[in-house]
Amino acid sequence: MHVLPRQNRKISPYHVILTTVFLLVFLSPLSVLGEDKNSIATLKQMGKAFAGIAEKTSPAVVGLKADRVITKEYPYMRDWPFDDSFDPFGDDLFERFFRRSPRERTPQRKHKQTRPVQGSGFIISSDGYILTSNHLVEDAEKVEVELSDERKFPAEVVGTDPETDVALVKIDSKNLPYLELSDSDKLEVGEWVLAIGNPFGLNQTITAGIVSAKGRSNVGLTTYEDFIQTDAAINFGNSGGPLINLDGEVVGINTAIVGSTGNIGIGFAVPINMAKAILPQLKKGEEIERGFLGVDIQDLTPELAEYFGLKNTKGVLIPEVQSESAAEKAGIKPNDIIVEFNGKGVETAKELQKCVAMLEPGTNVKIVVFRDAKQETLTAELAKRPPLSEITGKAGPKTLEELGFSVQDLTADLAERYGYEGQSGVLVTSVDSDSGAARAGIAPGVLIKEVNGKEVTNSREFNEQILDAKKKDNVLLKVRKERYTFFVLLTFSD
Repeated sequence: MHVLPRQNRKISPYHVILTTVFLLVFLSPLSVLGEDKNSIATLKQMGKAFAGIAEKTSPAVVGLKADRVITKEYPYMRDWPFDDSFDPFGDDLFERFFRRSPRERTPQRKHKQTRPVQGSGFIISSDGYILTSNHLVEDAEKVEVELSDERKFPAEVVGTDPETDVALVKIDSKNLPYLELSDSDKLEVGEWVLAIGNPFGLNQTITAGIVSAKGRSNVGLTTYEDFIQTDAAINFGNSGGPLINLDGEVVGINTAIVGSTGNIGIGFAVPINMAKAILPQLKKGEEIERGFLGVDIQDLTPELAEYFGLKNTKGVLIPEVQSESAAEKAGIKPNDIIVEFNGKGVETAKELQKCVAMLEPGTNVKIVVFRDAKQETLTAELAKRPPLSEITGKAGPKTLEELGFSVQDLTADLAERYGYEGQSGVLVTSVDSDSGAARAGIAPGVLIKEVNGKEVTNSREFNEQILDAKKKDNVLLKVRKERYTFFVLLTFSD
């Protein structure tokens, strides 16, 4: 065998790899044996800690089953495998390809059905109060709770809040184990947490992970969002269950996951402080009353911050202040920038909105505003927030359900499609086949031009007029259907 002189020998990459493997396999265990023993001991201690927390908290976690009434909208051709751009039963083929006179699309029908759902919850008092997710029990005909010892109880839905996805139910039992509620504001990113629940009906399932992020507010699930994000495995059926810290206290209510097939390491929980803020009202079965400041708000951009003399974008700009509002009475003015609310710095409009909404009407708060290159402290007494429909100009779901149909803005494409070029109004998109509107001739594709004699040009105007009309128990609509215009008088259902 010919051996190259050492100074001229080339070192192959394979030699490097083999040498590295040898060192790792044969030498590393000798040098780090003591460290491994310490690491294993640490892991064992952590495992025992998780086991202790699970043993302590699991008895207060319950399974929940509910029969919810679901209203579905669907066309005559159910489960059509193509999207709306290819619907041979929705448009006449000649109309689609040769643009002949428009006709109605196939009406959509509303169908009510009872659907069983299952999830989780947790007991918060020995007399049977249980916190869970609103989306599990809202509009439920029947709710059943199963305890960890397999006892089952019918449950009463005491209070619900769709705007935070929190609900309170109660069972008739005493001396029950319950969980303590922590202060979720003190929770830090990176902390260990445990999720307990009944994913896929597998009772008392426990998973562990860390807090991945806090203050997630653009998830699009609820009106007020401040979600805790965690990589603790959360699956279908975990909704309503507790997210628990290492002290065995609840820091959040598991509510949603990213993805449609199960856990991918991104789960969301409602901070328990949001539930604690409305718990007294939930227990009374009252509609949740929220504080209201009465301002338009927007986030600061770097350009806006520089224009107003701020060194950063941490603050909320006030473009407009409502007349006679709590904000105006407190001395807040347009162009003010709110940098602190009730002793806490606020950085975004969503954050300020949530802070105000979590307080009850009548609460006095300190507000620090940035004005004319200096800070000023003001005191405001929060008013009662009006219904969201009045704030946004949108008729609520109950109002539209009473009418029996829904609408959307008339776009140029829709006007061309239905033959309403040059006209204004709102287009009916779906109709309940059992409603008075359907019997009166309202159908998908109908154009509503007036509400009680007042022209409407978009959905916002339509909804505002409908809300006003509801005070009179009925509403007169001027509608156009194909080439004909006629009036329809509808009565709001009880």
